[in-house]
Amino acid sequence: MRNVSLWRGLLGVERTVIEGVVLESDGRGGPVVVVRVRPVKGARRRCGRCGVRSPWFDRGEGRRWWRALDLGAVRVVLEAGAPRVRCGVHGVVVAQVPWARHGAGHTRAFDDQVAWLAVVCSKTAVTELMRVAWRTVGAIVARVCADVDAACDRLAGLRRIGIDEVSYRKGQKYLTVVVDHDSGRLVWAQPGRNSATVGRFFDALGPDRAKQLTQVSADGAAWITKVVRARAPQAVLCADPFHVVSWATKCLDEVRRETWNAARRRAGGTQPVGGLAGNRHNASRGDAQTIARSRWTLWKNPEDLTTHQTTQLAWIATTSPRLHRAYLLKEGLRHVFKLGREAGGDAGKHALKAWLAWAQRCRIQVFVDLGRSIRRHLPAIHATLDHGLSNARTESINTKIRLITRTAYGFKNPHALIALAMLALGGYRPPLPNRT
Repeated sequence: MRNVSLWRGLLGVERTVIEGVVLESDGRGGPVVVVRVRPVKGARRRCGRCGVRSPWFDRGEGRRWWRALDLGAVRVVLEAGAPRVRCGVHGVVVAQVPWARHGAGHTRAFDDQVAWLAVVCSKTAVTELMRVAWRTVGAIVARVCADVDAACDRLAGLRRIGIDEVSYRKGQKYLTVVVDHDSGRLVWAQPGRNSATVGRFFDALGPDRAKQLTQVSADGAAWITKVVRARAPQAVLCADPFHVVSWATKCLDEVRRETWNAARRRAGGTQPVGGLAGNRHNASRGDAQTIARSRWTLWKNPEDLTTHQTTQLAWIATTSPRLHRAYLLKEGLRHVFKLGREAGGDAGKHALKAWLAWAQRCRIQVFVDLGRSIRRHLPAIHATLDHGLSNARTESINTKIRLITRTAYGFKNPHALIALAMLALGGYRPPLPNRT
């Protein structure tokens, strides 16, 4: 094999002429292999953005370096000129090179390997192995994801989708995510949590493909349902069972706090603790202390209770019938969806009708208000019972995005985080160089 062919194979470059290879110092006492290259004749004079052949503008300013994959323990860079062309669409831009993406300081093989490692490895492993800064990793991931988006249509063939939001930073910073229920893939994500953000998804989807949607699951938020009804009126809106039951759980916790405060106000309900200035307060004792510690018992499903928690629940049923009734209302609403999954939508609807009648006469105001709220969302809840669709896949994706958010801490903007999430969860993970 000729030396030129050998170096072309080692570097993983195509349509490239290798003019020479020299070993230099990187300025920090370490060696660096400098490979002087140029595009083949057919790859010259092309716009760096669109790839259209264009007339020369100038020869650029000096020569540029592109970081390539290391050869063993030695760094490798490609060196070439940076001429500019005059594109009819994009104006004066740097000419396209076949070994790197436009505007990048790394070769395609380097970018692809960094993106693959960012998906499967820790931040420290990527930066130490590839010898790049973490913010550089964010820029590389964004470039690779843009190439994937250009090569595939993530929104093609959508029928059943889930829409939800996930927090990615303190200060009410949210991403709106869309998941395909049929494939389980993350298909779209953008910063924001409002109707305008959901509207941008439907803009990207287009009116023709929006008409193909059959079911959309969400948590019942008006900023989602309003846009879905306007942009995809034929799609059936399904309320997520987990969020509906969580409404009842919040009501139950409010009743628990009311019961706890009433127990604290009774004689012997509190005792002073702490002797230092600023550290003295009244702690719960007796029944108030038991109720304060019953939060997880009331939240858990009956089949998951420990022996101690079962005894604690029996004590609540005896000493606080109102709180126990609130617990039964929460469990009754959960049973509605469980019955809908096991016995069918009609059985779930009958159970929900009975639950609404019970909530209306339960004499617990927060559950009376919850019953009214559920009646407003009744069509979406009935659709959930009929189709068995929930946001479980979406919540699973959200959990993974939270883990990716911790890994992506330090990225300059949320778009790098979105790009990393799309590569990891979108079903189009970049391959390692020279792998099929």
